[in-house]
Amino acid sequence: MATQASRLAGRLMISPAVVLLLLWMIVPLGMTLYFSFLRYNLLMPGMESWAGFDNYRYFLSDPAFFTALSNTLLLVGGVLLITTVGGVLLALLLDQPFWGQGIVRVLVIAPFFVMPTVSALVWKNMFMNPVNGLFAHLAKALGMQPFDFLSVAPLLSITLIVAWQWLPFATLILLTALQSLDSEQLEAAEMDGAPPLSRFRHIMLPHLARAATVVILIQTIFLLSTFAEILVTTNGGPGTASTTLTYLVYVQSLLQFDVGSGAAGGIVAVILANIVAIFLMRMIGKNLET
Repeated sequence: MATQASRLAGRLMISPAVVLLLLWMIVPLGMTLYFSFLRYNLLMPGMESWAGFDNYRYFLSDPAFFTALSNTLLLVGGVLLITTVGGVLLALLLDQPFWGQGIVRVLVIAPFFVMPTVSALVWKNMFMNPVNGLFAHLAKALGMQPFDFLSVAPLLSITLIVAWQWLPFATLILLTALQSLDSEQLEAAEMDGAPPLSRFRHIMLPHLARAATVVILIQTIFLLSTFAEILVTTNGGPGTASTTLTYLVYVQSLLQFDVGSGAAGGIVAVILANIVAIFLMRMIGKNLET
């Protein structure tokens, strides 16, 4: 009885926070769903009308939709590849004893605390600028023609910017997992004559698999809504070369003033994000069972 009473008391104590959290999520989602069935243009207030599924048909038949969808998948996949591989390599490096290890760890983690808008502006103006950027000066010093990253390869440039922001997060999680590895296994393998590559492949990598799946899941959820980096660097261009689903929703809602179509796009984006999240959750569940 005492255990049941304590559980009931615990549930009652956390119930206000749970209710507020549900309202925080459900109310905006419900309003978005409602607006997605309306003909609602910001330039014509008071003339809203029921549109049914016309907004969804319009959004899905937009020529930019499949381009935005492929750009979103390429952006998420590219960032995950860079951060996962780079995070493993940096974790292995930071796990080694060397002078100034604490300072180096702080410097490696620091980019994660920089605001996305600030980091995008820094990369745009200080690194990737084809006239005054650092990369342009390095190219000139080597006798090469400066490369205009944001015009010639906009999606790749945004992928690098976003990956730079998320690499510290992946490194921190993977470094924590690596430090939890039993050192006796590595010492026994070393005494048996196993080379470093074999120790990494057969001992370290399987141990890091669970941490890597968690990194992939958390990053994917946030990467699907990447927006600020695109807005301050390329504005989705040239054309639609760097337009993602999130940015396409912004264009239709606030630049074309079509709230109904933008809301429909938001619902489509939420559905696709949930499909990806469910797939990754199942993948992580299978990984944790093994």
